[in-house]
Amino acid sequence: MANAASGMAVNDDCKLKFLELKAKRTYRFIVFKIDEKLKQVIVETLGEPNLTYDDFTASLPANECRYAIYDFDFVTEENCQKSKIFFIAWSPDTSRVRSKMLYASSKDRFKRELDGIQVELQATDPTEMGLDVIRGRAN
Repeated sequence: MANAASGMAVNDDCKLKFLELKAKRTYRFIVFKIDEKLKQVIVETLGEPNLTYDDFTASLPANECRYAIYDFDFVTEENCQKSKIFFIAWSPDTSRVRSKMLYASSKDRFKRELDGIQVELQATDPTEMGLDVIRGRAN
């Protein structure tokens, strides 16, 4: 059993896909899950660049924790096109307590592996990560 304080190992693919999203905008979003058998964080879903925020939220399981990266495009009040990379810790109230603890204890270490996160969001239900929340945090 991995030490709970140290968190999980991070699969190299997580870092590679994140770099592709950040540098090449290859993906709109990435959903990561902890594989408890492998004791590591792995890539679960890759969202194509043309997908929407609704597609992203639909890819998150209703009753299970996940980490996610979302590349949010927006226009500023000065009419500038910008984008922000969001890290979302999805931990629904309905998920297992053990799972919530596992994701919470591994989050900081996982985030450190992904260099370039601009905004962090913690959500326990869909309203806490609605598009209005994302927009508000992006500015």
